[in-house]
Parts: sequence; C-alpha cells; structure tokens
Amino acid sequence: MAITIDACAAQHQGDRKEQQDRVAILPHARRKGVALAVVADGMGGHTGGALAAEQVVHTAKNNLDHFAPAEESPHCMLENSMREAHTMIKASRFMNEKDPHSTAVMLLLQPGRITWAHCGDSRLYHFRGKQLLTRTVDHSYVEHLVSIGKITAEQALTHPNRNVLLTSLGGQEEPKFDFSDTADLQAGDAFVLCSDGLWAYFDDGEMATLVADNSARNACEILIDTARKRAAGEGDNLSLAIIKLVEAVSSKPTPPAGFVPRAKT
Repeated sequence: MAITIDACAAQHQGDRKEQQDRVAILPHARRKGVALAVVADGMGGHTGGALAAEQVVHTAKNNLDHFAPAEESPHCMLENSMREAHTMIKASRFMNEKDPHSTAVMLLLQPGRITWAHCGDSRLYHFRGKQLLTRTVDHSYVEHLVSIGKITAEQALTHPNRNVLLTSLGGQEEPKFDFSDTADLQAGDAFVLCSDGLWAYFDDGEMATLVADNSARNACEILIDTARKRAAGEGDNLSLAIIKLVEAVSSKPTPPAGFVPRAKT
C-alpha cells in the first residue's frame, strides 16, 4: 500500500504583543522524501525570544540542507541542530544584552522512518487514528512533579509553576534533549508538533479525534480556533505542525462492476 503525506504548519499570535514562536516544515534541498518539521517557542523579553526561536529554525534548515543519511544518523543530525542553536542563542546575549531562550521540537521524516527530538515543553504527539501511541515528556517542573507522583496530570494544567522549564536552548546550563523514532508507520498515523500555547487546551483524545477526522490544514484551523476560544483573551502564542500519513489514491480508473477485459486479437 502506497502512503503519501498530508502536512500543514500554522500559528497565531494569541493575545500577546509579539509572536515569539516559530514553526516550519522544510523539505530537503536534494533528497526526495526527506523533510524536517520544527516548532520553537522563544522566551526572553521584547524581541529576544523571537530571535532565539528564529535561530532554532535557521540552524535546523542549514543542518537539513547538509544532511546525508549515508554519512550521518538522524539522531546526530537533530542533536547537532539543537546544540548549534543553543550555542548561537547563548552567544547572542553578548550582542543584544537580552536573555533569549527557546524550546525546540523537531521531526525528521525519511522514507520508512521518522525520528524526533525535543528540549523544553514544546511537544510531539504520535497518533494512530484516534489513539495516542506516544508523546514527548515535557522538561518542566510540573512534569517532574507528575513523574514522582506529587501532582496529577490534571493538576499540572493549572499549577502556578506550570511554565517553569528545567531546560531550554540558550540557557547557562547545558540543555537536555530527548530522542525517539519509529519505523512502524502506516496510513492513519499522524504527528503533531506544537507549543504549549496550543496543547494546554486539549486532552490527548480530543486532539487525536480532531486530527484523524480532518485534513492537516483543517485540523490546524480547528485546533487554533478552539484554543483561541478557550483562552478567553489570555492566550499565549500558539504554533503547530501536523504531518499525516494517508493512503495514496490510485491513479488507475476502477472498471465498472461486471466488466471483463477482452484480449486483443
């Protein structure tokens, strides 16, 4: 069964004065079937966060353009992208006297395999139909409290320290990265990358259903519109990228019922 890709990236400024998120779906310059999706949520005062997030996307694009699967593993390519972005963001402190940081979540698509990595609390979800197969675990204070049983996942959504990160790109400490991949791919799989300005308003089941029941473009529109309504005038920047694996439609016409081909004489 042939599989094709339905993908879309979208964002909204929310109720903030500035858009500090960045999102992109980038095709490889030379290799068919290789692409990179990136979501970065910048932090660090006026313009500082936007510059940090922009650096994440810029560095990822440069690394993708030079990515040669025969010479470099997907894991290394993603790690190098984030480490280089971290170094560049940290160096920019000395030039603009700001305190820039950024989260990052990246997905590298290759024929038959998808690899991803993240730093901070921007997330990746892997759905199969309307079922959640896995999602990234936030590098955040409240996620740590959930993991040790101090609070529930529901309590984490309204915890006063829910925006406190344990790691990010551009900070004084070396950033922490987590990686995963899968070669178990089939039509009906969907991957959602998003900033906390979006995922904070949905449980896993609702997001899975909205993505499964709509095209990537329509799902982006519905998720953003719903998050904006639920934010009630206090919404953060929100960004997302959706990559859906769908069964390719055959270009061959289907013969009518009862049709019997005749051999040429």
